[in-house]
Amino acid sequence: MKTSYEFIVVGCGGLGSAAAYWLSRVAGREVLALEQFGIGHDNGASQDHSRIIRLSYHTPEYTALTPHTYTAWDEIEADSGQQLVFRTGGLDVAPAGYTHLLDGYADSMRAAGIPFDSLDHRETMERFPQWRLHEGDRALFQSESGLVDPRRAIQTQIALARSHGATVLDRTPVREVIPTADGVDVVTDAGTFHAARMVVTSDAWTNQVLASTGYQIPLTVTQEQVTYYATPHLREFAPDRFPIWIWHGGDTGWFYGFPVYGEVATKAGEDVGGDVVTTETRTFEPNPRPFDKLHRFLSERIPDSLGPVLYTKTCLYTMTPDRDFVLDRLPEHPQITVGLGSAHGFKFSCLIGQILADLASEGDTRYPIAPFGLNRPALTDPAFEPAFNLTA
Repeated sequence: MKTSYEFIVVGCGGLGSAAAYWLSRVAGREVLALEQFGIGHDNGASQDHSRIIRLSYHTPEYTALTPHTYTAWDEIEADSGQQLVFRTGGLDVAPAGYTHLLDGYADSMRAAGIPFDSLDHRETMERFPQWRLHEGDRALFQSESGLVDPRRAIQTQIALARSHGATVLDRTPVREVIPTADGVDVVTDAGTFHAARMVVTSDAWTNQVLASTGYQIPLTVTQEQVTYYATPHLREFAPDRFPIWIWHGGDTGWFYGFPVYGEVATKAGEDVGGDVVTTETRTFEPNPRPFDKLHRFLSERIPDSLGPVLYTKTCLYTMTPDRDFVLDRLPEHPQITVGLGSAHGFKFSCLIGQILADLASEGDTRYPIAPFGLNRPALTDPAFEPAFNLTA
């Protein structure tokens, strides 16, 4: 077995599987991808049947990337013959008193020339009668939004990476990363591997992987969850009738949900509703507090989406203080590139993988990623006040 490669990718979730794929297209057998668990595991963030994909975003920095995200997924689908993106349309909804939280989304889409509809509460319910909205509530509808299937996407990208010659080793945790004069040594239970350049996409385990480099990123990890409800109203919540949705609720909370897909059930969750944990202290047990809060919200606003609870599934959010991405090379060790999706990155993961491959192989990328550097105040100023809700 080879022990020296041009590129090593550590972590094969959404971002890492994409980076391995894009690197394998240019470097083939010179790519090694390492995953501490099994491919497609449930221990981190990249799991389950669905993640939201959308063109609506709260700032122009993200909106500038969203069209490229769809192009990247299109390329993966063409290369593999697998459908990974399913367009359902998407609703951003805010209650009376908090509709200003949608202004950044509207302004960003308008500036980028992305078409959308601005709807009052009556217009929203006429189009989507599943909702129960009140006077003064407001929504934005964007037709290209939908869902991407992470379970299929990760396996597809890993399969394609292997087809291009990459070596993928799962159940191979990284014990130490040692920068060297000509690259990096990566110590694992399967032996020590050397690479000229390395991509770290380890999410909640990022600082553990980087520990021996002396570089640490301020990160908060929370345990979150989604619940699948076996609604009896299947036709009303089919993907062609019910879009993905995000509720920008201010004091009432932030929630999101999906039509029936992956299971014969709807899916919904609270954004940043869980407890702060570590990779060692997290559990896989549902948290009754966010479950009750979600259930109350759905009972009031989308009551027919409810039914018997099929199951509640946990995952980890790994967030920077400003909840923006990290897409950069380490300042003291530029042979090491780091990617973090900050708990809203799966929709971008295929494009982020391409960006990380660019940074690792070329040292730069054509995509606008300046806001996601390691030198920004949120990551360098200890006094920076965290803000985890994207529209808060």
